[in-house]
Amino acid sequence: MSATVQTPRSRRINWLNVVTVISAAILIGAEVFGAAFAAGWAFGNLFSIGEYGVHIFQGVFFLCGVAVMVRFILNAQRVEPFTER
Repeated sequence: MSATVQTPRSRRINWLNVVTVISAAILIGAEVFGAAFAAGWAFGNLFSIGEYGVHIFQGVFFLCGVAVMVRFILNAQRVEPFTER
């Protein structure tokens, strides 16, 4: 019985795509998290719920920003693959 062993194909990292996605993530992340903190401050003061309420709103919007950035990275990786064969 002769069994052939298949070796996995090597994958190379496409650094141009990685750098492009990371650069875009830094730019978009700064905007998303800046907007999250500003929105937390605005809603906290709009409803007059005090300093702790402002921080709670900022935390909630920060978590929303994390979700947005995770989705951005996953979608960008699908469009600009990080590895190639």
